[in-house]
Amino acid sequence: MKKTVLMLFVGLLSLGVYAQETAKIEFKSETIDYGEIERGSDGVRVFEFTNTGDAPLVISNVRSSCGCTIPKKPEEPIMPGKTGKIEVKYDTNRIGPIRKAITVTSNADTPTKVLKIKGTVKNPGAK
Repeated sequence: MKKTVLMLFVGLLSLGVYAQETAKIEFKSETIDYGEIERGSDGVRVFEFTNTGDAPLVISNVRSSCGCTIPKKPEEPIMPGKTGKIEVKYDTNRIGPIRKAITVTSNADTPTKVLKIKGTVKNPGAK
């Protein structure tokens, strides 16, 4: 009898865990390719995402792998089914290849996501 009650309790407890609402973050693209851009050009790009879960999505932190890239996170929670943006600004006064990572921390089912930017900054007039 004790085993039956214990099994029933464990079964109900696991159903309760399964029923919890979670946020899910789905990016339109996890990599932005700047391609070849000229020195001093606009370095702002946007990562678009959707909360495909059933709970509000809260982005708690967005950080870059270096000081040459400045990410900006949404301040408000993203409701289920709604979209949001993470803006990234790269310093295009640095000539050469772009290979940077942006780490996004949230309350989603996958709490840490790494986004990437790539491309090349060319000197104007250089071939």
